[in-house]
Amino acid sequence: MKQDMIVILDMGSTENTVLARAIRELGVYSEIHPHDITAAELGRLDNVKGIILNGGENRVVDGQAVEVRPEIYDCKIPVMAADHPTARCEQKLAGLPDKETLKAFVFDECKAETNWNMKNFIEDQVELIRRQVGDRKVLLALSGGVDSSVVAAMLLKAIGQQLTCVHVNHGLMRKNESEGVVEVFKNQLHANLIYVDATERFLGKLDGVSDPEQKRKIIGGEFIRVFEEEARKLDGIEFLGQGTIYPDIIESGTKTAKMVKSHHNVGGLPEDLQFELVEPLKQLFKDEVRACGIELGLPAHMVYRQPFPGPGLGVRCLGAITRDRLEAVRESDAILREEFAAAGLDGKVWQYFTVVPDFKSVGMKNHERSFDYMVIIRAINTVDAMTATVEKVDWEVLEKITNRILAEVGNVNRVCYDMSPKPPATIEFE
Repeated sequence: MKQDMIVILDMGSTENTVLARAIRELGVYSEIHPHDITAAELGRLDNVKGIILNGGENRVVDGQAVEVRPEIYDCKIPVMAADHPTARCEQKLAGLPDKETLKAFVFDECKAETNWNMKNFIEDQVELIRRQVGDRKVLLALSGGVDSSVVAAMLLKAIGQQLTCVHVNHGLMRKNESEGVVEVFKNQLHANLIYVDATERFLGKLDGVSDPEQKRKIIGGEFIRVFEEEARKLDGIEFLGQGTIYPDIIESGTKTAKMVKSHHNVGGLPEDLQFELVEPLKQLFKDEVRACGIELGLPAHMVYRQPFPGPGLGVRCLGAITRDRLEAVRESDAILREEFAAAGLDGKVWQYFTVVPDFKSVGMKNHERSFDYMVIIRAINTVDAMTATVEKVDWEVLEKITNRILAEVGNVNRVCYDMSPKPPATIEFE
C-alpha cells in the first residue's frame, strides 16, 4: 500500500463517515473498523499510523459500554479518543475533533504523509487485484452504472482479457437502459460482454413480495444464481467482481452501527456463494468513485451518469411489484430525465427519479372519475450519499413534468414532489 492510514474504531458514533472524510480531505487515507478489532487484525492492515476511538450515542449495547481490546493500546500506535474521557488514551476530546486538532494528531503525532490520491489508490488496487486473481478469471456484474463501470475499467487495467462482463436485464431497468449498456460496452468499448434477459425469472421470484428487505435479498440472491449459471458455461471463472462502495457497507450495518438497509451486494449475498469476491471500490465514497473513474480515463458522461440502485426499479415500485406500476415508474422516470436534461438540471442535480406507491387515489381523467396511482418525484443533491438535500426545482419545470406524466402515463392521476432530506429520509424509498 502506498497510502498511510488512520484507523477509526467504531464505538457507537453516528459520525464515523464524517470523521473518515475529514481525514481523507487532509490527504491521508482513513478506514472505519469495528471497536473489537484484534491486535492481529490491526497488524494485517497496511501502514496504520494512528487510531481514533469514535464513540457516540450507540456506545451502549445491551446495557454494556463497548470498549476496545486492551491489547490495542500496546501496539505502539498513537491513539486519540473522540469520545468521553478514556484513561489510557493519549488525548481526550469532547465530540469530533476540530480541523486543527485533527491535523495535529494526524501529522504531528502519527507522522502520516499526504499520499492519499487516486493515482496511488489505483496503483495499489491493480496490484492487489493481480495478487488476488493471479492467472484466473473474473466474472463482473456490469449494470452500466457508475460503480460497475469503474470496476470494469479497474479490472481491465489489472487483468485485461481475464475479465468477462455480464449484464443482466432483470426487467427492473430504466427505459432503454439495457440497450444502452450493450451499445456502449460491447459495440463501442468492445468489452467481452454477455447479455442475459432474465425479466420473467426475476418478476416471477418477486411476485407478491412487498417487504423491501426481502425484495432486495431476492434480487441480490437471484443475481448470484444467474452469474453462477453463466460461469458454468465458461472455463476457469473463480471470482465475482462487484461495484460495492463504502456507503453500501456502512448502511448495511456494523456491530455498533444500526442498519439503514441491506444492499443487494452486501446483505443480499447467499451464504453458499460459489465465488471469491473482487471489490476494489469498497472503501470509496461515491464522489471518490467518480474521481477514480476520471483517473482511469473513463468519459465524463459515463462517470457522472445518474446513480441507479442495484435492485433497479424494484425499489421504486413500492410494495409488491405489479407490471402496471412498474411500467408507470419506467415511463414517468423517462419523462423526468428528458425534462431535467432540457432544463439543464441533469448536470446540476446529483440524483433524480420517480417512484410509484402501492395504493391508489381518487381523481378525474377525461372528465370521468378515476382511481389510479400517484407518481412521486425525488431530486436530491449530495457529496457522499450519506446525507442529502432536496433540489429546489423551478415551478415551471415541475408543472411541465407533471402535465406530461398525467397525459402520457395511463394509470396515473396524481404527481407529488418529495421534500424530505437525508436524514431522516433515505435517498431511495425502500
